[in-house]
Amino acid sequence: MFCYQCQETARNTGCTVRGVCGKVENVAALQDLLIYTLKGISEIVIKDHVATELCGSLNIDVIESLFMTITNANFDEEAFESQIKKMIVARDGIRQSRDGLSDAATFRVSSRESMIEKAQSVGVLSTDNEDIRSLRQLIIYGLKGMAAYTEHAERIGFRDSDIFSFVYEALAATLNDQLSVDDLVALTIKTGEYGVNAMALLDQANTTRFGNPEITTVNLGVRENPAILISGHDLVDLEQLLEQTKDQGVDVYTHSEMLPAHYYPVLNKYEHLVGNYGNAWWKQLEEFESFHGPILFTTNCIVPPRNPEIQARIFTTGAAGFPGCKHILSDDKGLKDFSEIIELAKTLAPPEQIESGTIVGGFAHNQVIMLADKIVEAVKSGAIKKFFVMGGCDGRMKSREYYTNFAQALPPDTVILTAGCAKYRYNKLPLGDIGGIPRVLDAGQCNDSYSLAVIALKLKELFEFEDINDLPIAFNIAWYEQKAIIVLLALLSLGIKNIHLGPTLPAFLSPNVATVLVEKFGIAPIGTVEDDVALFMGQ
Repeated sequence: MFCYQCQETARNTGCTVRGVCGKVENVAALQDLLIYTLKGISEIVIKDHVATELCGSLNIDVIESLFMTITNANFDEEAFESQIKKMIVARDGIRQSRDGLSDAATFRVSSRESMIEKAQSVGVLSTDNEDIRSLRQLIIYGLKGMAAYTEHAERIGFRDSDIFSFVYEALAATLNDQLSVDDLVALTIKTGEYGVNAMALLDQANTTRFGNPEITTVNLGVRENPAILISGHDLVDLEQLLEQTKDQGVDVYTHSEMLPAHYYPVLNKYEHLVGNYGNAWWKQLEEFESFHGPILFTTNCIVPPRNPEIQARIFTTGAAGFPGCKHILSDDKGLKDFSEIIELAKTLAPPEQIESGTIVGGFAHNQVIMLADKIVEAVKSGAIKKFFVMGGCDGRMKSREYYTNFAQALPPDTVILTAGCAKYRYNKLPLGDIGGIPRVLDAGQCNDSYSLAVIALKLKELFEFEDINDLPIAFNIAWYEQKAIIVLLALLSLGIKNIHLGPTLPAFLSPNVATVLVEKFGIAPIGTVEDDVALFMGQ
């Protein structure tokens, strides 16, 4: 195997025996082959001029296939074997002619063994040129992140056929050996542009269905009732679970990236949605021990469980999957039956309390814009000197303590804008407020990073700046997986420069491609806390 799509990849070079995430060689191979199959489908759609509207359910199948391959989402060989076969059938169903098509559009497999054998020749390293490989993978990883946002919007009934068309265009382009480095750099930025569209679509979907996020205080303690813990990002799954647990005597707690669900008024109205349990995804092995009840993963991030008792309590749905864990499918109306989880919860002990207190969030763009006059006045008076966008992902590496230390080292006249699980590095610190404005403004999930861009653009308008880079905003972003990659590309497409990225630069950036990003956009790695604070504050 060879995989370097996440920040924790071995030696910041690539996982070659087993993924740091826990992904085994066969799963890695099947993921590579699934992506290759999607490239073949995309080539047919582009070459045969198949209208996206005529692709029907294939559009969603492609998006869901991309989503399945995101880091820490799905570890199930059977799920990938089944999806590859499904996509090959779909591919052959739209293929009009074999003339002029690549191997990706015509290959056949008969068994899992033949799939794994085929994967050996079509994986990441099948592109010899290091720079072309780097840009192709950057585009593919951006598409994976885009797919996650698009799939969530689709579940709420919002879709944009232009996004589907671009996904086909970009995937097909990664098979085109005639494209130069410059061509692929341009396609990379275009990927960011469509990433903005996908995030805007999801924002519209979420706020239409669940209301605009509001400033909300979330409890960190527990009650005495049996309970279910829900993790991941899918708000529709949470809503269905809340409906099915009403009047059942079972509480529901959010975990990790599901925390921002409390900020949506339609979800927060459920009295048995009682709080958030635990921290970022990587602490789940210890936190699931003390929760006692069943855990539902709606998307990533799964850490392979070591304890059989815990594994027996884990359920997956959607793009998530783990061998030996019950996977819950939806019916033809998109509804899921969570009764097995609910009944199991009733037989198990209530969760143990691991912390107490509250945290405050809900500072998405609509809420922050409502505070715009207060914020502008604070900036003009000098009460707020600078905003720091510290969105992105958290992870296990000790080097990520940098973000906690950085937040603590920031002067008291600065405000942190955040979205994603990176916030767990500082959202429980006693950083105080500035004139009633909390110094940590949590806009939500990584899915809600669009809010950070909207807030920046609104401040640009209010201060009448020509260039968004003239704002008193600095970007110090932590990354882990592919949704953070599409957020980065989206910010670049909006013209935002001088982003610091850490704790390491992506392993899939070749030296030449990294140089292009540095020279064109000012991307830089993090340094020491002291040096970076001084740099950002202009000292």
